[in-house]
Amino acid sequence: MAKFAEQRVGVFVDIQNMYYSARVLYSKKVNFKNVLLSAASERKLIRAIAYGIKTVEATEEKFFEALDKSGYEVKTKDLQIFPDGSKKGDWDVGIAIDAIKMAPKLDAIVIVSGDGDYTSLVEYIQNTSGCRVEVMAFSESASAKLIEQADDFTNLSDNKKQFLI
Repeated sequence: MAKFAEQRVGVFVDIQNMYYSARVLYSKKVNFKNVLLSAASERKLIRAIAYGIKTVEATEEKFFEALDKSGYEVKTKDLQIFPDGSKKGDWDVGIAIDAIKMAPKLDAIVIVSGDGDYTSLVEYIQNTSGCRVEVMAFSESASAKLIEQADDFTNLSDNKKQFLI
């Protein structure tokens, strides 16, 4: 890993995707601090951003504070509730824009999500910036196309003790 020590890395975490994957697959929570340590590895961490959704009950405030203390910059937005009662809350476009804006200043980008919607983002960054794009997710809930497109894939399920609480 010594040759990567000079790499500038940015980490972009889709909290909702990771939270629900861990909950559905293992009835556990993600250890986001260990995810960040593994994502950065021995490289220069330039920025780590975790993207979350705030609910009306605001029960996630302590969780967002813990992420902040673990080294993440936390970006949040409110859960959208539509007149028919359906709800929507995702950061796909926000994560994509931030990753594209930061790519020229980075050598590696780590997307922490298994959402196949990021496949086009990964391909775009690889083709326009020369940036290495890595993905970290649980393989059981990750898009096969996303895994295939990434320069490297870390299956969080391979080390449950490290990545789950």
